[in-house]
Amino acid sequence: MPVRPRPKTALNLSILSLPEGGTMAAYGLHEVLGDTASNPEAGPRALHPRLVARRARPFASSTGLRVTPQDGLHEAPADIVIVCDIHLAPQESPAGRWREEIAWVRRHAEQGALVCSSCSGAILLAEAGLLDGAEVASHWQLADLFRDRYPKVKFRPERILCDSGRGGQLITAGGASAWQDLALYLIGRFCGQEEASRVARLFLIGDRGQGQLPFASMARPRQHNDAAIAKVQAWIAQRYAAANPVAAMAAYSGLAERSFKRRFQAATGYSPVEYAQSLRIEAAKQRLECEDAGVDEIAAIVGYEDPTFFRKLFKRKTGVTPAQYRLRNRRRLEA
Repeated sequence: MPVRPRPKTALNLSILSLPEGGTMAAYGLHEVLGDTASNPEAGPRALHPRLVARRARPFASSTGLRVTPQDGLHEAPADIVIVCDIHLAPQESPAGRWREEIAWVRRHAEQGALVCSSCSGAILLAEAGLLDGAEVASHWQLADLFRDRYPKVKFRPERILCDSGRGGQLITAGGASAWQDLALYLIGRFCGQEEASRVARLFLIGDRGQGQLPFASMARPRQHNDAAIAKVQAWIAQRYAAANPVAAMAAYSGLAERSFKRRFQAATGYSPVEYAQSLRIEAAKQRLECEDAGVDEIAAIVGYEDPTFFRKLFKRKTGVTPAQYRLRNRRRLEA
């Protein structure tokens, strides 16, 4: 007599979409995670995703495409919650937004659900107070927002996934396409690694071992009204390769060096040395993408006489070596 397979334990998974968000992560997660339910060999558990929003009514996403939620918040008790990406303009604040959604997420966290975010969805978790003291992955462009608005959060722009606390019950994922890595993580955790490998092969997703820093560019310094510092920023933009750039910037500002450093940090969010380094690395990245000059030559052009120091700094800032960065981006440009 053939052995009948044991029934799977169903896990209800709610994918939260907001009008300020897009559609890629919400619908992508729904399709990829839902594929596990159709595979009889997917392990002891099946994931049943549902697309949820404040109300179970269609609405326009930030991209203009319509989202059709399957459930409203109060219709969707879940074992797993995923908050999808949120698109806010630089001048828009998250303050006072998403009160119902935040209460819903907090309630699930308090009841022991696994709570996750994809890309900028971490903003909602931070507004909910769930990320204080935790390491958090989110889109690298949000580094300034997290530093200024959520100082207790340990923002990790280089990470694709972070275990953000509550004994493994709070997971944050990095950039815009990191929902794919989150999906594979959840499938591996609940359905087994064989199922995660099957889904990765089926959808051709995964493998971002170098993180998201190689795709990052210098974050835009915050707007400010310090005329002396703004004058220095415009000046150094064309002179970043000068020797001793911090001393040169301080001299050009006409301020005492200690006062200059304090005001520069307050105005831009960068220390002067971090600002100069970031300008140099951005210039080096552009040359690596578009020119054939050697790495040592590019290091000298952007202001580094010691190519070994340049290589170490470049890898710290981008997560890859200059040679790896050139290879990856030459392929991208030639594709």
